[in-house]
Amino acid sequence: MYDLLVVGAGPYGLSIASHAAAAGLNVRVLGRPMASWRDHMPAGMFLKSEPWASNLTDPQGRWRLDAYCATQGMTARHAEPIPVATFAAYGLWFARNAVPPVDERMVSRVAAHPAGFEVVTEDGEVLHSRTVALAVGVMPFVEMPSALRGLQPALASHSSHHSDLDRFRGRDVTVIGGGQAALETAALLAEQGTRVRVLARADRLCWNDVPPLWERPWWESARLPHSGLGCGWRNWFYAERPDLFRRLPESVRARVASTALGPAGAWWVRGRVERTVEVLLGREVAAARAVPGGVRLEMAGRTGEPLSLETEHVIAATGFRATLDRLGLLSAELRGDLAVAADGSAALGRNFESSHPGLFLAGLLTASAFGPAMRFVHGATFTATTLVRGVRHRLGGTPLAVTPPPRVGWRPAETPSQARC
Repeated sequence: MYDLLVVGAGPYGLSIASHAAAAGLNVRVLGRPMASWRDHMPAGMFLKSEPWASNLTDPQGRWRLDAYCATQGMTARHAEPIPVATFAAYGLWFARNAVPPVDERMVSRVAAHPAGFEVVTEDGEVLHSRTVALAVGVMPFVEMPSALRGLQPALASHSSHHSDLDRFRGRDVTVIGGGQAALETAALLAEQGTRVRVLARADRLCWNDVPPLWERPWWESARLPHSGLGCGWRNWFYAERPDLFRRLPESVRARVASTALGPAGAWWVRGRVERTVEVLLGREVAAARAVPGGVRLEMAGRTGEPLSLETEHVIAATGFRATLDRLGLLSAELRGDLAVAADGSAALGRNFESSHPGLFLAGLLTASAFGPAMRFVHGATFTATTLVRGVRHRLGGTPLAVTPPPRVGWRPAETPSQARC
């Protein structure tokens, strides 16, 4: 019997496990470390967030991104984007140094049990724990436009389905969306020789500004403070005070979670897109059907005029919709026992605990409760410290002194540097 089972080994899951182990909890982590970052992002992508806002968190603050970069002879600098490959390698380094051995098996089912929870791994082993933290990342919540859902994967896919874009060399691809994922995917496609266009509903693309200098006069910092989500007092509130965000009315929280920090491209990708990518604005896909050689998209413009185009493949960079009904690993009984907010997300207490005692949630699924920071790595620090405090409260402040069975350890070889910070 464990005190805490953490389901998911991305930035949130690893951070929670680090804090839980330091608190003396008997904790086990299940999942492939940094899987989304390693398997669902194409080579050549960069983090949009600043290096100093992209740390996984341990109680002593020893295993930061800049510390990892230093071990590789690199420097993490403000306003210099970090390659995703480097960030994924950093996460593996964090897992080796700050977290108990990770069990790489995936979880197929989580159900309630008289003593807490029953967790079934992909190979059928049954584990028991007094509490569970679900830190499953974004992949269960992929959002595809309804017009594309009937198409075969060979014709339409989500941007998160690609770790390698080479299959599209020399082909014609249409990317749907106006945010960072769409724009950076389109830039990478164009740079490898793909004929690519971006199709967006908005009348114009939005671009983030180059961040101001880190060291600047105090009055500039007071007027426009840095935060883990960007500059300005509004972003500072979202980034640094999720506890106060949770006290806002539910309707306000849901609106902010769905609209704040909306679709926009990073300043460093703008030139790459404007030089090489065709952009079609004010267009929304109304229907799509397979035709010889690809897909025919039927679109509606802002004035209502019908438009159409044919392309060999459609990539939907249309984000994620985190609702409880998409958490298929929860048993039907447990999922049905959870209180649901108006937007379909979970109703959570102040320590990330769901309405079912002992079941804690982390990451994107908590954005409607704790704000936009939960969509970014930066939110892992608040989540890990607050959630582990909630677990200890649920356990009565005294973790079980139980020797766990042998663990399926995870200790990969040192990952060489793949890119410069």
